[in-house]
Amino acid sequence: MNNDLFEKGLANRKAVLGAEYVESNLAAADDFTLPFQEAMTSWCWGFGWDDDTIDHKTRSMLNLTMLAALGKMHEWELHCDGAITNGVSMEEIRSIIHVVGIYCGVPQSLECFRSARKVLEARGML
Repeated sequence: MNNDLFEKGLANRKAVLGAEYVESNLAAADDFTLPFQEAMTSWCWGFGWDDDTIDHKTRSMLNLTMLAALGKMHEWELHCDGAITNGVSMEEIRSIIHVVGIYCGVPQSLECFRSARKVLEARGML
């Protein structure tokens, strides 16, 4: 494992998803899942998120569209919260969901609205 990428990834992951969430995930990892947690932190969050060609706000918006297209709603909800942390507004989230409805179908956009509502209500934004 590239320790530099891991450390950069850990910092990015905590900044976007919250230190408590990340530390809880790492603490819950065992011999079976820890290698994946380390690799994902290095690759996704160190290699991918540390590339400053695309700012974190834009990267969050891209993630929301891709996760919606894949139907990965648990991850979508997590990244919706992270997107808000990265400066994505409620209006931008709504517009992203509209695009999801056009390209992925109305049922998927409805799932996104349900997940977004949970996040927005938890943050006191609705």
